[in-house]
Amino acid sequence: MSTETAPQDQIPSEFSRLAHFPVTFFAIVMGLMGLTMALHAGAPSMPVLENASSLVLLIGAAVMIITAMIYVAKTLRHMGMVIEEWHHPVKLAFFPTISISLLLLATATYPHNATLAEWIWLAGVAGQGVLTIAVISGWISHRSFQVGHLTPAWFIPAVGNVIVPVLGARMGYIETSWLFFSGGMLFWIVLLTLVMNRLIFHDPIVARLFPTMVILIAPPAVAFLAYIAMTGEVDGFARILLNAGYIFAALVVAQVPRLVKLPFALSWWALSFPIAALAIASFRFAQLDGSRAHEQIGFLLLLVLCVVVAGLIYRTGKAIVRGEICVPE
Repeated sequence: MSTETAPQDQIPSEFSRLAHFPVTFFAIVMGLMGLTMALHAGAPSMPVLENASSLVLLIGAAVMIITAMIYVAKTLRHMGMVIEEWHHPVKLAFFPTISISLLLLATATYPHNATLAEWIWLAGVAGQGVLTIAVISGWISHRSFQVGHLTPAWFIPAVGNVIVPVLGARMGYIETSWLFFSGGMLFWIVLLTLVMNRLIFHDPIVARLFPTMVILIAPPAVAFLAYIAMTGEVDGFARILLNAGYIFAALVVAQVPRLVKLPFALSWWALSFPIAALAIASFRFAQLDGSRAHEQIGFLLLLVLCVVVAGLIYRTGKAIVRGEICVPE
């Protein structure tokens, strides 16, 4: 009888599926936090939404705590699998969803507890700074990347940077906000060029990752919110950012016939936060400019967001029951 010991990640146990718990699960937290803030943004015109926002915030915070605990357990028990995710050419870009989730949680918490929100925000900023440098360093290392590895998910680190000023400027961290905003905008422009080149001149994105196309909406929408948080006004540049979000949204709508035919995967949660960001941006523009049309756009996007999140929760729950989550790819 062989006395060799199997590697830790291959030992069968009741925790065997823990090894395959993906970092992409934090995208669910981003979606729920986005819904929380979108409901809050619409509350001035429809006060009943404030109660719904508070409820979703509690649910989102609970999901984040549970997700974080599970991923910490995975890190302690299956470090090799975490390292494998880090070296994966696609999953690498999802690691900043951890710090982004903290930043969004802080922003959603601020109206209820400013002190707690500031501490969460500071943790998120530190994590975002470290992960941005680490991920970009991974991209420019000697690792071999192929064109097929590039998807709109690579925007995630850039999006995280422009989220920092949304609350940071409000709390008085002006220079820190401009620092992260500058970095986010710089990498957004670079990555947008690369992604558009990939979409136009190379093979289509694989079905499992095609929903990440919706992420194209997020950078300009969040950048609009960050910019007006730092400047306090809607100028020409702010209008360019908001309308860029609408243009990308129109491009995504044109892809809906293909999207509805795709099988479910956790990457579908990429639909939620960008829609939320554009809804919030629309509400914010309406408040500052007095535009009734943008307020109506905001409510339309909020309705779409609620339907999308409800559908994603149902489909994710169904996948968990069927054992389709946390399995080897």
